[in-house]
Amino acid sequence: MVAIEGLTVEFGGTTLFSDISFQINEKDRIALMGKNGAGKSTLLKILAGVRQPTRGKVMAPKECVIAYLPQHLMTEDGRTVFEEASLAFSHLKEMEKEIDAMNNELASRTDYESDEYMALIEKVASASEKFYAIDLTHFEEDVEKALLGLGFRRDDFNRPTSDFSGGWRMRIELAKLLLQDPDVLLLDEPTNHLDIESIQWLEQFLTESSKAVVVISHDRKFVDNITTRTIEVTMGRIYDYKVNYSKYLELRKERREQQLKQYEEQQKMIQETKDYIERFKGTYSKTLQVQSRVKMLEKLEIVQVDEEDTSALRLKFPPSPRSGNYPVIMDNVGKCYGDKRIFSHVNLTVERGNKIAFVGRNGEGKSTLVKCIMNEIDHEGTLTLGHNVQIGYFAQNQASLLDGELTVFQTIDEVAKGEIRNKIRDLLGAFMFGGEESTKKVKVLSGGERTRLALLKLLLNPVNLLILDEPTNHLDLKTKDILKQALIAYDGTLIVVSHDRDFLDGLVTKVYEFGNGKVREHLCGIYEFLEAKRMENLQELERKNL
Repeated sequence: MVAIEGLTVEFGGTTLFSDISFQINEKDRIALMGKNGAGKSTLLKILAGVRQPTRGKVMAPKECVIAYLPQHLMTEDGRTVFEEASLAFSHLKEMEKEIDAMNNELASRTDYESDEYMALIEKVASASEKFYAIDLTHFEEDVEKALLGLGFRRDDFNRPTSDFSGGWRMRIELAKLLLQDPDVLLLDEPTNHLDIESIQWLEQFLTESSKAVVVISHDRKFVDNITTRTIEVTMGRIYDYKVNYSKYLELRKERREQQLKQYEEQQKMIQETKDYIERFKGTYSKTLQVQSRVKMLEKLEIVQVDEEDTSALRLKFPPSPRSGNYPVIMDNVGKCYGDKRIFSHVNLTVERGNKIAFVGRNGEGKSTLVKCIMNEIDHEGTLTLGHNVQIGYFAQNQASLLDGELTVFQTIDEVAKGEIRNKIRDLLGAFMFGGEESTKKVKVLSGGERTRLALLKLLLNPVNLLILDEPTNHLDLKTKDILKQALIAYDGTLIVVSHDRDFLDGLVTKVYEFGNGKVREHLCGIYEFLEAKRMENLQELERKNL
C-alpha cells in the first residue's frame, strides 16, 4: 500500500537514516521503536509528507488517505468541540462537488466514443461508489461515539475548543483523524493525554479497524495490545520484526547476542591476521600471503553491534526519614468549583509504606485531591498530615520551577548526595541527557526535557511521601523501567496518578478510583482492579455509570 524506498536523512553532518526501505501493507499495525533521538518521529513526519528526506521516496496510491497525529498540536479556536470533530467529514463535501462537476462535463460533451469520455465515465463511477458507500446519515452518531470514547461528556460538545487544555485539544484532533477512516493512521505518542479508560477505547478502535496503523508510544501495554509488527530504528538503519513488542524484545536480545559473538570472532580473526602479517612481513617466501592478508583486512566490513541502553543502571532513592504511621488521613473531604462538584465525602487513610494509585477519567479530581494534600487549594472536611511527613511532589508544572540559568548537570549536581554522585552522568544518560545534552542550560530545554529533569531532581531528594502526578508522559520505555524499579525499592510512601497500566503493574497494591463525584478504595493491584471493573472498553464503563 505504501512503499518506502532508499530513505536517507542527513543534517548537520549527521546521518539519521541511510538507505532504508520497507512497506506498509493493509491491516499492518506497526510499532516504531528505538531509543530517543534515533529518528522515529522524523520517519513518521516523512511518511506523513510534512518533512522531506535527503534522498529516497515514499510512494502511495493517489487515493490513499494518510492521517497524522503529531506529539504537539493545537486546534484552532472559533468552533465548538462537536463542530471541530465534524470537520473530519468536510472532505466529503469536496468529493460531492467533484462528482457533480464530472457529471456536468459528461452531460456537455459529445465525444461519446472517445477514450477520454470512457475514462471520465469510469472516474465518475469509481468516485460515486466511494462516496455513496459512506453512510452520511449517521455521521453525527459517529462523532458522538468518538468524542465519548475519548473521554468527553455530552455537555462538552457545545463548549468552544478554547475552553480546553492542550491535552484535550489533542483528543479532539485524534477524534477527527479516527473519523476520517484513513488508509494509514500515523500516531506519535497518542496515549500521553489519555486516561486508562480512553486508552482502552482507543485500543479497541484500532484493533477492530481494518486499516494500517503506525504508532510511536512509550506505553508498553498499549503497544503490545495493538501492534502485530515492530520496526526498530537504530544506528541509521531499521530491523523489521513481524511480532509485537514483547516478542520483539526477545528476538532483539538474541540478535544482539549473535552480533556480539560474530564481532568477537571477527576481532579474534583480525588480531590473528595482524600477528601473521607482523611475523612474516620481512619474509620473501611469504610476501604474497602477507599482501593478500593486508588487502583482505582493508576490504573487511567490520561487524556492527547494536548500541545498548544503560539497562543495568539502577536508580536508588536515598533512605527516607521515618514518618508517622499514617502520613495522610482524610475525613469527609470534598471539593467543588462554583456549581461544579468534583468529589465529596472522601474518607481515606494512607498507611506508612503504602504504594497507591489514583485512577479514573481525566477531570474526575485526581490532581485536585493531590492539590488538597499539598495544601495548594481549600477544601471541605478535614485533611491531616502525619508526624514528620516530608513530601516530594511532582506536578505537571514542576518543570517551570527549575532555575533556567543552571546547566542540566548543575541542576542534578546540586541535589545528588553520597555514592549517587559518582553516577550522575549515568543517571543523566538514562534520563536522555547524555553527552553534550548535560551541558545545556535549562532555559533552552523543551517542555518535555524540563519535565524529565524535574522528575530526576525530585527523585534524589530524601523524602518519605512521594506524590507523582503523571510522571511517565515524557519518559521512554527504558527510563520508565529504571524509575519503576527505583519506586518498587523505595522505602517511603507513594501516591501516583497515572494512566500507564504497565507502569502501575507490580508497583501499587491499592487503587483509588475517581468517578461520579466519589472516590472508591480497591485493595488490589491495577490489573485485578481493571478485571473486577471489567473495563475492557469505554462502552462497558458507560453502562456502569448509567
